Amino acid sequence: MKSKTLRSRGLRVGAVAGLALTALAGGAATAAPINFKITVENLSPDGGTLITPLWFGVHDGSFDLYDSGVAASAELERLAEDGNPGPLSAAFASTTGGLIDGVVFGPGVGPGSPPIFGPGGSASATFSYDFGTSPTAFFSYASMVIPSNDAFIANGNPLALPLFDAVGGFQGLDIIVLGSQVLDAGTEVNDEIPENVAALAQAAPDTGVTENGVVGLHPGFLTDGNILAAIPNGDFTQAGYQVARIRVEQIPVPGPWWLFGAGLTALGVRRLTA
Repeated sequence: MKSKTLRSRGLRVGAVAGLALTALAGGAATAAPINFKITVENLSPDGGTLITPLWFGVHDGSFDLYDSGVAASAELERLAEDGNPGPLSAAFASTTGGLIDGVVFGPGVGPGSPPIFGPGGSASATFSYDFGTSPTAFFSYASMVIPSNDAFIANGNPLALPLFDAVGGFQGLDIIVLGSQVLDAGTEVNDEIPENVAALAQAAPDTGVTENGVVGLHPGFLTDGNILAAIPNGDFTQAGYQVARIRVEQIPVPGPWWLFGAGLTALGVRRLTA
């Protein structure tokens, strides 16, 4: 299918999956690494939706994951259909606006489970990056909603989630992703045939009926379909349904010995909807 090309401009690339970000203790930023923690939690009820390991990227504000009404990129297609963040990470590394990216892996849902996030599941990863003396950086994320043909969560506006305030202080993020924000990649028909659905009976990636559609809000699973038969509380179209929480918090950086009782504390966190 004809796909959207991911766009970027600006800063240097520093993408290393699984590496780290983080911020200063307070006030204006200085040229030193910022350490921070990203925590992902599945907020869906028991018997609800699951999500795959969460990809994140920190960039100069120009890395555009998707546009509503436009065909998904080939890299986003692989994440939305198979939960595979590798191609997206490679695309991020090839742009000039990307600073650093990585993946937060889930705890799984039992022995031998892949590192996904089941209902109530939570996991964190820590990161570090030197943003320089005048930081301007934005956060983007993406994860597949499973089981599904091509449902996913992500922020489409690259400027929606700034990590720093107007004076260069790291402000953190607290994002609640609602069911009403679940997206459909438009790349695969939502037929809910088990062999075409990740986390049901799909045996290989890129298996399903090509849709040649565009990215938009997901209409929800079929009322009498195979997905809700597997996850009876997976109707994310219900009012108030919460899919995930993503927090980006500063990790205090120890100072010289004479500062040790002063308590370098993290900055406050903003609550946002993605």
